Amino acid sequence: MLELIRTNDLVLISLVEAILTAERVGYLVADRHMSSLEGAIGMLPRRIMVEAAQIDRARRLMREAGLDAELRPAGPHES
Repeated sequence: MLELIRTNDLVLISLVEAILTAERVGYLVADRHMSSLEGAIGMLPRRIMVEAAQIDRARRLMREAGLDAELRPAGPHES
């Protein structure tokens, strides 16, 4: 899985989850339960991870939704 977005914004996470779910893109929100370790202050960002085979499609969907600025830089293994 590859990192698509890293954020503390719970509303953004919900939006991205809705888009990816609607488009049947496999994803995982990593670090979702870190708040139990950090004291629920929202300091640690959550990472939205996408299946490697669908990363280009997921990036395109985020751009279409106007979320370009939220995308993590593409790694050397991505197009």
